[in-house]
Amino acid sequence: MTTHTKHIPWYLWPFAAIWKLLAVIVELTGRLVAMILGIVLMLVGGVISLTVIGAIVGIPLAIVGLLLFLKGMF
Repeated sequence: MTTHTKHIPWYLWPFAAIWKLLAVIVELTGRLVAMILGIVLMLVGGVISLTVIGAIVGIPLAIVGLLLFLKGMF
């Protein structure tokens, strides 16, 4: 048997790495827990980003929470 892997361009690698990490989290925790964790991360990211300094951490945290929620949905 041969395995066929897709080549990911270097400029898309960070997005593919984040998506694969989210897929592993969903597989390990289950869909419902991943969706709940995604909602919590979105809320925490929103609260942290209320300050200018916290926006540096809060916005990416909310984005990862959104991606985790979406990965749990589909």
